[in-house]
Amino acid sequence: MPDLLLELFSEEIPARMQAKAADDLRRLVTEKLVAEGLVYEGAKAFATPRRLALTVHGIPARQPDLKTERRGPKVGAPDAAVQGFLKATGLKSLDEAKIQRDPKGDFYIGLIEKAGRDAIDVLAEILPVIIRTFPWPKSMRWGALSAKPGSLSWVRPLHAITATFGLETEEPDIVKFQVDGIESGQTTYGHRFMAPSAISVRRFEDYEAKLLDAKVVLDPERRKDAILTDAKQLAFAQGFELVEDQNLLDEVSGLVEWPVVLMGSFEQEFLKTPDEVIRATIRNNQKCFVVRDPKTGKLASKFILVANIEATDGGKTIIGGNERVIRARLSDAKFFYETDLKTRLEDRLPKFDQIVFHEKLGTQAERIKRIERLAAEIAPLVGADVAKATRAAHLAKADLLTEVVGEFPEVQGLMGKYYALAQGEDASVAAACEEHYKPQGPTDRVPTDPVSVAVALADKLDTLIGFWAIDEKPTGSKDPYALRRAALGVIRLIADNTLRLSLMTVAASALAGLSVQPADGDKIPSDLLAFFADRLKVQLREQGARHDLVDAVFALGGQDDLLMIVRRVEALGKFLESDDGKNLLAGIKRASNILGIEEKKDKRSFDGAPDAALYSLDEEKALAKAIGEVSAEASAAVAKEDFAAAMSAMAKLRPPVDAFFEKVRVNDDDAKVRENRLKLLNEIRSATRAVADFSKIQD
Repeated sequence: MPDLLLELFSEEIPARMQAKAADDLRRLVTEKLVAEGLVYEGAKAFATPRRLALTVHGIPARQPDLKTERRGPKVGAPDAAVQGFLKATGLKSLDEAKIQRDPKGDFYIGLIEKAGRDAIDVLAEILPVIIRTFPWPKSMRWGALSAKPGSLSWVRPLHAITATFGLETEEPDIVKFQVDGIESGQTTYGHRFMAPSAISVRRFEDYEAKLLDAKVVLDPERRKDAILTDAKQLAFAQGFELVEDQNLLDEVSGLVEWPVVLMGSFEQEFLKTPDEVIRATIRNNQKCFVVRDPKTGKLASKFILVANIEATDGGKTIIGGNERVIRARLSDAKFFYETDLKTRLEDRLPKFDQIVFHEKLGTQAERIKRIERLAAEIAPLVGADVAKATRAAHLAKADLLTEVVGEFPEVQGLMGKYYALAQGEDASVAAACEEHYKPQGPTDRVPTDPVSVAVALADKLDTLIGFWAIDEKPTGSKDPYALRRAALGVIRLIADNTLRLSLMTVAASALAGLSVQPADGDKIPSDLLAFFADRLKVQLREQGARHDLVDAVFALGGQDDLLMIVRRVEALGKFLESDDGKNLLAGIKRASNILGIEEKKDKRSFDGAPDAALYSLDEEKALAKAIGEVSAEASAAVAKEDFAAAMSAMAKLRPPVDAFFEKVRVNDDDAKVRENRLKLLNEIRSATRAVADFSKIQD
């Protein structure tokens, strides 16, 4: 079957837009093909700085013929309805229609036949529409000032369109169309400087090979591999190792069509600046990689750049130009760093009095005071020194006012640690200045130093309580204040450090520290706890665990110790993986279902202890005895926080529950016996609630 080759050749496409644009091109074209009945075998899209390309192979040469039936009016309907039906179906008379009977009467049915078109004609129709409506996040118009309204809007000026379609064994045809005066053809162009001449292409294999000869590596993954491999080898040859940076690699590969890796250097004196500042300077300003000395782990005074040309001088001019810019940028960074060191962190804090954190939550200075107070309260609960936690909370935000962080926001916190150490602060206090922001995502490192943990919890809980108090909660996909991330950070801090913490108590304390108290303040801690439950479910789902068990545990009420909740969920999950757990769950579900039906029927609940005198069957007596023993044993185990033992106790219910449902008829003809047996079923439900609400667990 024929293949399609499409290329949109333009001026430089911003690197950050290329990957999504390639994916959008593939998606838009293939969706249209399928909608037109042209089911293809495979498709792949590519992007370079100057082109988007797409190959779709295995497209049928022609659309299938379509036959559809259209129901018309009833037999005997008014003539206007009949004429409308004939016009819509293309039938000449009712003799060409058939009659179909159904309970409502006899209806005319028209058979509509639509001949399929050649695929190349369909492509010529859909491709220009896709090009004109392409979803660029930003686009532009170009040309003379008199250009007509509605001219093409594209990310950068579009110069040429290549569109060919045909079998591998034959000369392909051009898919003929035009977009704002640009006619499709089979001509593209190579590297802007090294091979700028026009290239005639036929199909994808020919296209890719000719581009490579013209110094264009079409596949971005191939460019990334080449950059990474050459950079590592160049660094190794000089006795260094590359500091890998995936985001930078993705960006740089979108800046070049023919990557050439070179190494430059800078003066040793700049290495007195922290490594992270050097790296940020070189990365942000020149899109270059840094290298380190494997013996010391410290950065070396070298950098690696990726050029887009094989220069005749071996790259000396390119290296020299980058060195001059990097030298100037590093000089600025060194000046910022040295200037910052002249002012102590606490001396910067008065400026926060003039900086608003949120109009309803006060200034940054007020927020820092709240975090200090909360950190001091949390410190004893996590084994941290109160004075150190308070000091760390006092200084943690100060580096936001430094020159380096102003220039490179990504090093906030880290610079706070460096400045704290430079002014002689305790190591734990300095570490907390950096680590109180962590963890910032599911893969970020979780702090373990108690002082860092105390300040990190205080920072995140103050944020959560504050925005809850002013009713700025996340809605749908919107979470402008990253409250979901903050809640997940609290969960990971507690779980990874095995901390015992009453969230309701801490939340109430944080709420009390706000300057403005909301009218429904009493509801906020419990409302926030429900939010934590949702976040915990998300985390468990991402880990492949059963998130419904969180509902089963939270449904018991009074659960605000996240560590104990996690442990109970883990124990419950293991229990339900066993045969005893699966069968007991089925029995409990059966009991709950029967109770639900009968309670609805009788409009009452069946609470209260059953009457032992009404037990007439051994299975009733055995179940009642087992419930009493298991309930006591499970409750005692839960009180000791031995959830595995509690689950083992629950397992003892399985045989008597199975026997009860096998031998006992719940809805006995005797009303008193029926009521007593329903109360016994309720006892099963009550006994298992010592561990979890099994009704919340999915089968």
